[in-house]
Amino acid sequence: MTPRHTHHTGRPASAGVSLNRALSKLGLCSRTQAQVLIAAGRVRVGGKVVRDAALRVDMNRDRIAVDGEAVVAERKVYLMLNKPRGLVTTRDDPLERDTVYACLEGLDLPYVSPVGRLDKASEGLLLMTNDTRFANRLMDPASHLPKTYHVQVATVPDETTLDELRTGVTVDGETLTANAIELLRSGGRTAWLEIVLDEGKNRHIRRLLAAHGIEVKRLIRIAIGSLPIGDLAKGTARHLTAEELALLAE
Repeated sequence: MTPRHTHHTGRPASAGVSLNRALSKLGLCSRTQAQVLIAAGRVRVGGKVVRDAALRVDMNRDRIAVDGEAVVAERKVYLMLNKPRGLVTTRDDPLERDTVYACLEGLDLPYVSPVGRLDKASEGLLLMTNDTRFANRLMDPASHLPKTYHVQVATVPDETTLDELRTGVTVDGETLTANAIELLRSGGRTAWLEIVLDEGKNRHIRRLLAAHGIEVKRLIRIAIGSLPIGDLAKGTARHLTAEELALLAE
């Protein structure tokens, strides 16, 4: 039988996680930033310089160091952020647009990543963490974690239109549906809808409404699961309480 390929750690290539992912999971930096560090020869595994970001490592056994300093797991951090309109949900934007990380400036935090996304024009509740297992559980479609949005539209939809929206639509071969759609209030030529999703396809709500000729003026996420955004000021972030983390585990 042909032996399985092993790296210098002595374990099969399929074991553990890639080196750049390990640095991200340990809270040092993003995977993209880790690749830069690795390529520059600044990362050692077991005392040896490694330039292969795909090298599989065991985070519990391998000694990983950057610039001679051992990398240890950061404390777990769980944040809620009230995202303002106009920021993109990413660490490094190739178009050099302002990102949600501008809201974290001045805070003493390890590297954290957004849990899911809100597009540039959308506002409201965004979770950020360095706990990848926690983030993956919340983003797993199988969890069916509901997300609640308040959406201002440039029309006052009647009950027939609301029923059509609730039925869902297929756009570019993708089925877009919502758990619930209700009219909150209306005035003049606009209205506010409450829309609940348990999945988050790209620009899901905007595409669903656009398919019915409805323009979105504002889109605000007000809750994730049983966790509401509350009175958190726009553009600010704070740590989740133990009680709030328990709400997300329900």
